[in-house]
Amino acid sequence: MPDVPAPMSIATHTQEPGLLRIAGIDEAGRGPLAGPVVVAAVVFAPGRTPVNGLDDSKKLDAERREVLYDRIVQRALAWRVEFVDVEEIDRINILQATLTGMRRALEGVAHAADAARIDGNIVPPGLCRPGEAWIGGDARDRAIMAASILAKVSRDRYMRELHQQWPQYGFAEHKGYSTPAHLAALKAHGPCPHHRRSFMPVRLAQGDLFAQPA
Repeated sequence: MPDVPAPMSIATHTQEPGLLRIAGIDEAGRGPLAGPVVVAAVVFAPGRTPVNGLDDSKKLDAERREVLYDRIVQRALAWRVEFVDVEEIDRINILQATLTGMRRALEGVAHAADAARIDGNIVPPGLCRPGEAWIGGDARDRAIMAASILAKVSRDRYMRELHQQWPQYGFAEHKGYSTPAHLAALKAHGPCPHHRRSFMPVRLAQGDLFAQPA
C-alpha cells in the first residue's frame, strides 16, 4: 500500500523588504471516510503579481486544479503540503488532526512568513506565527485559495494511488467520501487499513457500533 507522503515544500524567489508576508492555510479531506487529511500553506512574495485564475478549489475542475498547482509551486515564495494519516486521525480525532496539520504546514513555511491566515473559524493553538481565521477565506484570499488547490490536488493524487491497491472501494472516483457506491463497498468488503475507524459509517461496517470514537 502507498505510504502517506512526506511533507513537500520549497522556497523560491526573494521578497521586497518591509512588506508583510502572509501564509495562506487550508485543508482537504476532513469529511471522507478514508485517507489522510491534507493541509497546505502557501506564501506569495509581497508586491509580485499573483497567479491568475485562483479560486476556491471546490469551484475548479480537476484539470484546472492541476494546471494551477504547477503555477503555484513555481510562483510561490514558499509552500508546504502536510499529510496527517488515518492512524493519527483516529487517535486524536479529525478536528485535532486538521489543526495539527495546520501547525506543521505553517512551520514548513515559517522562514518565509510573518503571519498566517487560516480558512475557517478556528486559529490552531500553538502556531509559530501570529494567525487569523478567515471564514470563507478560500474564496477571499489568494494565498488561501492557492493552499486549497495544493491540498486538494495532493490528496486526490494520493487517493488515486490508493485505488491501485484497493480498487474494490473506488477511491479514484469518490476520493474516500461517503457516496452510495463507497458505502456499498464498505458493506460488501468491510473497511481497509485506510478507513477511519473513528467515523460512524466505518464503525458500522466493521460491526463496532459501540466502540468509543477517537
